[in-house]
Amino acid sequence: MGRMHRSAATLRIVGDDLIPAEVSSMLGCDPTVAQRKGEVLIGKKTGIERIARTGVWRLQSADQEPEDLNGQIEEILNRATGDIGTWRALTLRFRVDLFCGLFLGGENEGLAISPSVLFALGQRGIELALDVYGPD
Repeated sequence: MGRMHRSAATLRIVGDDLIPAEVSSMLGCDPTVAQRKGEVLIGKKTGIERIARTGVWRLQSADQEPEDLNGQIEEILNRATGDIGTWRALTLRFRVDLFCGLFLGGENEGLAISPSVLFALGQRGIELALDVYGPD
């Protein structure tokens, strides 16, 4: 099995009553991107205003080429608290997942996720979401 060409990973916490500063305080780190429900958002490229439909707190790792999903997940988890009680409180209130984009450079590429990474995600109640994109 060949190695995936590129990978991207983002921790996403979403909920209507999400207050980004509260989530940052609980996790002990700042997000890459955050918004409150009802906040006016302005498109970076278009300049078009829109209203946030829900609250969002996202923490991204740097894209990796070639893929290093284990390293990206560890980077994200190491930036936030390891306190399982805090994670349990977050997952009871909000939708929490780790969204991963996997980009193929050719045919028959793959990856393996380590048991320690899977355990760390499971302990925290973080769903693993994988989106696979074919080669250009």
